[in-house]
Amino acid sequence: MSEKELRRSLSVFPIGTVMKLTDLTARQIRYYEEQDLIHPERSEGNRRLYSLNDIDVLLEIKDYLAEGLNMAGIKHVYKKQKEEEKKAKSKQPLTDKDVRRIFYDEILSQGGLSQKSQNPFGMKGPQL
Repeated sequence: MSEKELRRSLSVFPIGTVMKLTDLTARQIRYYEEQDLIHPERSEGNRRLYSLNDIDVLLEIKDYLAEGLNMAGIKHVYKKQKEEEKKAKSKQPLTDKDVRRIFYDEILSQGGLSQKSQNPFGMKGPQL
């Protein structure tokens, strides 16, 4: 995680500050938390603390509502975003080490060899 993202995810803002920054009421902010759209951390005194990322989400929700999207539609948008992020993470390019491991395993399986036997490269095990 980059330094910038780390700082944006720090939960430091109390609900009063978030209300001023977003022009939302405390009730609205708590409602969006109940709807599982934001996830503020709690202080030792059980007070909600929000991050810059939480504030961004609240502002996006406000924009979506202004565009006429209802809560179900907003949840659907965020669900799709999470699915796409998951797909993007799983489609990361293979490293040279990954390719070597796949190649090595394929040779072992095609040749009927076990890892205990000598591999075709003359190595005792995969030298990745």
